[in-house]
Parts: sequence; C-alpha cells; structure tokens
Amino acid sequence: MGNANKIPSPEFMIVKGLELPSWENIKREWRDADFLLLLFPIMLLIIGGVAIYSSDYSAQRTEWWQHWVTGVVGLVAMFAIARFHYDQLLRLHWLIYAFTIFSLLMVMFFGTTALGAERWITIGGFNIQPSEFAKVGVIISLAAVMHDQPIQSPIDAFKVAWVTLPPWILIFLQPNLGTSLVFAAITIGMLYWAGASLGWLLLIFSPIVSAVLFSLYIPAWIVWVILMGVAAWVSLPWFRIVSTVMAVVINLISGQAGILLWNILQDYQKKRLLLFIDPNQDPLGSGYHVIQSKIAIGAGKLLGQGWLKGTQTQLSFIPEQHTDFIFSAIGEEFGFVGCICVLLLFVGICWRLLVIAVNARDNFGSLLAIGVFSFVLFQTFVNIGMNINVAPVTGIPLPWLSYGRSALLANFMAIGLVESVAAHRRTIKF
Repeated sequence: MGNANKIPSPEFMIVKGLELPSWENIKREWRDADFLLLLFPIMLLIIGGVAIYSSDYSAQRTEWWQHWVTGVVGLVAMFAIARFHYDQLLRLHWLIYAFTIFSLLMVMFFGTTALGAERWITIGGFNIQPSEFAKVGVIISLAAVMHDQPIQSPIDAFKVAWVTLPPWILIFLQPNLGTSLVFAAITIGMLYWAGASLGWLLLIFSPIVSAVLFSLYIPAWIVWVILMGVAAWVSLPWFRIVSTVMAVVINLISGQAGILLWNILQDYQKKRLLLFIDPNQDPLGSGYHVIQSKIAIGAGKLLGQGWLKGTQTQLSFIPEQHTDFIFSAIGEEFGFVGCICVLLLFVGICWRLLVIAVNARDNFGSLLAIGVFSFVLFQTFVNIGMNINVAPVTGIPLPWLSYGRSALLANFMAIGLVESVAAHRRTIKF
C-alpha cells in the first residue's frame, strides 16, 4: 500500500517529511513539569499589564501592551529552554560566562546612558540591558562550578565566589547598585545551599557591608565590626583568636575603603541611601517617590479605590510608576487584598522553586533552582520594601510586574531553566 494509507507510529506523526511528536510523546516529555511554576508567573504577567495600563492611563502610553508582547516572547523562550536538557549546560557554562562578561564590557564601551548610568546596549532600535541576562549566566556558571565541589570550609567558598566578582564589578561600575546587590544575594543563596556555614557567608561579604555602613552611619558600622568579630569566634573554631582579630581588622580597613566606593556612586544613588531612614528630609527631591508611594498604598485601604480610580496613580504623582513602583499602583487601586494576592503568587513561585531544588536529580539542577529562588526572593523583598520604605530605593524591578523588557525576558528564561530541571529529572543526556 502507498504512503497515504500508512498508519502513524505511536511515537511520531509524519507531516510532509517532518517528524512531529505525537500527543502521547508530548505528555510523556512534560509529565514531570511543574505547572504551578508555569502558571504563577503568567498570572503576575497579566496583573502587571493591568497595573501598567492604569499607571500609564492618564499619559496614554502603551507600555502595558509592550509588557504583554514581551511576556509572550518570554513564554516562548521559557518553553524552549524547558525542553533543553540542562545537563548540557555543564559543557557550555564557560562559553555562557564569557558571553556574559563580553556583553557587560560592551555596555562599558558602547552603552546607552540614562540617569547618569550606562546600562543598555541599543540594537535595532531596542535597548537591551545585559545585566539582567547576566543573572541567568552567573547562576549557570556558579551551579556548574559548585555541583561537584561541596563547600566544606571558608576557603572553598572563596574559590567559588570569584566567579561572581568580574560581572559584579562591571555592573557596579555602570553604576548599577541594585543589580550588583542581586548578584550578591544569588551567590550567598547558592553557597549556603552547597554547604557553606551562615557565619562563613557573613564573614565573606562583611567587607562590602562595612564599606556601605561606614559611609552611611558610623555607629552602625562599629556595631557591625564587633558582630563580625563574634561571628569569626563562633564559626571559625580552629584559630579563634587569629580569625577574630583578622575579621575585625579586615572590616576596619574595608570601612575606610568604603569612602572610595561611595565616591563611585552617582549623586542620586547617594541621596537614595541617605534618605532611606527619613525620606522627609528631601520631600520634593530624592524622597518624593517613597513618600508618594506610601500615600498611594495607604489610600488603597482594604479593597482599594478601584481600577483606574487611584488618585495618586491617575494624577501621576509617582513618576515612572510603571517600573520600580508598580506595587504602589496595585496597593492603591486593589488595596490590601490585592497586595496579599500578589504576595501569595510570589510565595507560590518560591515554594515551587524550593520543591524542585529538593527533588532535583543532581546537585547541578538543585543549585540552578536555588539560584533562581535567591534572585526572585531578594528582588521581591527589596522592591516591595522600597515601595513601603522598609528598604532603600535601589532601582530593583519587581519580577514579572514591573515594566522592563530585558528583565521580563530574563525572568522567564530563568523559570525555563528550572522547568528543565523538573521536566528532565528522570532522564540523563550528556
């Protein structure tokens, strides 16, 4: 009989010479996928578009539409990455790392400047922010380096942490303080999951904290130096006296070096940090965003003022609200209930990321999931915190809600990476 009467195999259907997976094969391939982890970011994407539409309504801008179009592209990328066997990244991770460094160097030499910082590369009329994609690249490289090297001593942690240092420096020099903090959070989370003691991690990153506190508030810096001496005494029992003295001396020196780091920051970044404690010191300048954001969220009360009815939002009292302060629009128009719903979605995402990390087939997959968990948790905490003035304004976007094409694409790519860990936990392909 001719090919026209040939019965398709149960595994594949033949369409004009192209083998396409059958429905049964697709179901088998996706049987271990985490569908809640797919659903929750999509729900946040929809809520983000609705909130951005409201924040742009009076100005008649179309960022909400661009947000959803970018989200669709991100979903396509997420599903493509999820089908990719994450094991193969062990071969490619240094290439990915090299491309990450190269893209950040391109920003330094050919970047587009805005608000005193160079953070974008313009390609074909689109502004691309390499630092957002660098998060995914660094997570892959850290996981690849740590997956077969358990962290059993502070020296082991130092050997791994160097992977983060080059991209961290390049991003800090843009200057992009917010994203550089995200890199620190990713590194701490992954090191802790790999076996590092919390005391070791505090000591490793304590010089950075000392440098910041010395520039902001010297009494807090003194307390921090003392605490690091105590941490060294407790967590480094081998040479307690020597390690304690070294920890105190290093933090004392780092505090003085903080003056140099402070001078690298732009004036607006310095004001943001200084006004964190009391934004009313400059109510019409650097403290304006935070003050108006708190007013908007407070005005929402329990159920909110209603979509397109928030006074602070519709009268544009919060400039660029659709980016870093989108949570204030949700709080004003959907109230406490709306805020809780958004928080529950983020809790759901973090919960599923932890479940996948615990059930991953190998250390590499587990560390990938924890890396994504660390940056989602940190960015959510800091962004919402700066909207309600419990964290300094650092320009960190709220994942899947804030407008920002590069950030949105990178977030979906990260979820695709973790979905690959979940979907392929029964198979090995090198």
